[in-house]
Amino acid sequence: MDKIKDNLRKTFTEIYGYEGDFRYFFSPGRVNLIGEHTDYNGGHVFPAAIQLGISGIVAQRDDTKIRCYSMNADEGVVEKDLKTLAEPTHTRSWTDYVTGMIQVMQEEGSVIDRGFDLVICGNLPLGSGLSSSACLEVLIGYMLKVLYDPKVTNKQIALFGQRVENEYIGVNSGIMDQFAIAMGEENKALYLDTATLEYEAVPLNMSGYTFVIMNTNKKRELADSKYNERRAECEQALEELQSIVDIQSLGELSPEEFEAYSFIISDPVRKRRAKHAVYENARTSLAVKVLMADKLNLFGLLMNASHESLRFDYEVTGVELDTLVDAARECEGVLGARMTGAGFGGCAIALVRYEYSLIMQEHVKKIYTEKIGYEPSFYEVEFKGGPQEI
Repeated sequence: MDKIKDNLRKTFTEIYGYEGDFRYFFSPGRVNLIGEHTDYNGGHVFPAAIQLGISGIVAQRDDTKIRCYSMNADEGVVEKDLKTLAEPTHTRSWTDYVTGMIQVMQEEGSVIDRGFDLVICGNLPLGSGLSSSACLEVLIGYMLKVLYDPKVTNKQIALFGQRVENEYIGVNSGIMDQFAIAMGEENKALYLDTATLEYEAVPLNMSGYTFVIMNTNKKRELADSKYNERRAECEQALEELQSIVDIQSLGELSPEEFEAYSFIISDPVRKRRAKHAVYENARTSLAVKVLMADKLNLFGLLMNASHESLRFDYEVTGVELDTLVDAARECEGVLGARMTGAGFGGCAIALVRYEYSLIMQEHVKKIYTEKIGYEPSFYEVEFKGGPQEI
């Protein structure tokens, strides 16, 4: 962290031309171990905060001006003013997340009346499915909490971030990403009921195994993907099911109940989408149980089943993710592999015995590069806590 702080400080003084009363913050990314596309369907998810993330340095001003600079973007310094903030115009600027968090927190009662100068830098690959947008929302929310309104809780920050995503950015996402980041605990994953926000922090006792993130390096943005289309298909299927069964979400159905009632879903595509949501929710609950019982081999099998459902029923994987997953499964020491995140590019994860990790990475890199034409990236996961001042 000291090197990151030094780089941020150096950049800040170069960009803004002064040494200020600096505060430093960090927000992690997240990886979802299992439970994909269930969060907006009222189901369970199992994410964890990781060591990759976004760091920021900020100095408050005596006026209402806001100046923002990202070391990862080519936008230069973006200036705004608290007096004239307007809703983001979907410019795809990273500063839309800053503006959105300020406005949501102001609407919720926080008094943010002084501007600030901000520099951020991240090692979380953008568009990778590791929740760079939620990471940024939580970073800004936690920074605003510390500087302006200590009464705000981390859970509220997660909810504020989801509002920004839905109302300001235009992505109809669930709560998982922001919640996993804001509420993350070191060396634990969160078994979260997205319908109630009740959760259990589950220790990750890996017994000689590790999770390896495999990045396709294919960029994708949720707002430009078929994410919203998948959500709409599930909502339509739910409406049809509600004509014969009293439920508020697909997450309330067991697989057996779904099979009994699914005849009412008229479109076979919508039926497959709903089937994934229901079965993935059941897989997630079972995966947590087997992990707590140290049955990692069974957890790996459930990861494999999750990917196949996402591949054929939900259709959100694509050739890049399938190539990574198929290649990883060929390797000795790998118990399971699946895509993680929204899909349409982004990342997959593999559960692999630690001593076979590098061998697996070399094999996957070779197969992927030959088939796709460019190299993937790999990150061995460390499970960290939530946002913090550093």
